[in-house]
Amino acid sequence: MGLRVLAVDDEAPALDDLVHLLGAHPRIAEIHTARDGASALRKLDRALAEGRPFTAVFLDIRMPGLDGTVLGRLLAQFARAPRIVFVTAYEDHAVDAFEIKATDYILKPVRPERLNEAIRRVIEAVDEPEEDEAGPAEPEPMPVELGGVTRFVSPSEVLYVEAQGDYARLHTSGGSHLVRIPLAALSERWTGAGFVRVHRSHLVSLSAIKELRLDSGRCTVLVGETELPVSRRHVRELRDLLVRRARRSH
Repeated sequence: MGLRVLAVDDEAPALDDLVHLLGAHPRIAEIHTARDGASALRKLDRALAEGRPFTAVFLDIRMPGLDGTVLGRLLAQFARAPRIVFVTAYEDHAVDAFEIKATDYILKPVRPERLNEAIRRVIEAVDEPEEDEAGPAEPEPMPVELGGVTRFVSPSEVLYVEAQGDYARLHTSGGSHLVRIPLAALSERWTGAGFVRVHRSHLVSLSAIKELRLDSGRCTVLVGETELPVSRRHVRELRDLLVRRARRSH
């Protein structure tokens, strides 16, 4: 089934380019446009009232009046919320996108292959069964910037997370990524992904723990090749979790 989408950008050349690229995709059936957040909201409301809601909104962020992040938060409250894809020249709103569960986050200038990837994610999201049929949803992945390209790191890729002030560093087998979210907030979001807080500075994937070491009252865990401290108040919970996990695997 074709997608009915709304493209929103206050700059006419950028909007024209986006419409041109969207129109080249075979799954896009209808493209509507808006030059600011307020008119976009009116079109979205009208589409809902007519029973023809938009499948997705491709949304610029920095616009006069109602900007894209505020509009995105409003759309997230819709009973039949469209999928949101941010299209922006700025890298510093990826956490906002994560918080409202945006489907993707594209940096300008928009490359056709990158837009096609975003459309693919929209299609996958639309085709997914409802949560009550599919069971609990997996925790949301985290957007990270790599050389000007935003990609999403899923919890399953992360071995452990290290607190760095108001930021968190995600450590994967392929490297590390600094993201703008406090460790406590990420810990809450990834509760269902098999992570456990072992220290005020570390969140660890249970499946990545190779060893639990106790030496003279000091506890550490070996994650990959890295040894991490376990604070005294977390030792008992961690041992119980590891024991339960071991029992389930046998």
